[in-house]
Amino acid sequence: MKAHELKGAFDSAFARAPEEESGATVRLLAIRIGGEAHALRLAEIAGVFVDRTITPVPSRSPALLGIAGVRGAVVPVFDLGALVGYEGAAPRVRWLVIAARERVGFAFDAFEGHLAVAATAIVRAREGSSHVREVARSGDQLRPIVLLESVIAALGRKEA
Repeated sequence: MKAHELKGAFDSAFARAPEEESGATVRLLAIRIGGEAHALRLAEIAGVFVDRTITPVPSRSPALLGIAGVRGAVVPVFDLGALVGYEGAAPRVRWLVIAARERVGFAFDAFEGHLAVAATAIVRAREGSSHVREVARSGDQLRPIVLLESVIAALGRKEA
């Protein structure tokens, strides 16, 4: 799938009325963090961007990659993998999501597409990061769902 097709599919997901409220379908963004399959709820995302310039800034937080210009605003960009517990090298900063409720960006390894799963295909996670409380089954694959609201709340507590 080409970048313009991915953008069109992503944008059209926001143009449709949310089906998630009926409990029938939950829309997810399929991504990779630390080489592992994960998902984000589309309802928590304002946009997905590729190949944005991220300018490093001084910070005490090793997860802060820098700042980026997005839709006329400057937003902090964090390494999502580092925030959910993946140690090691920062991602090749190619993919970036902007949270819906706060102007903050999160970089991740790879974008794999959109998923629409039945609400019954989402179950509570048995263990894992405090930011992963649910797991979605898509076909024969399980994808931990990273809750961006939880990640943002933890960032706010660290700054206080």
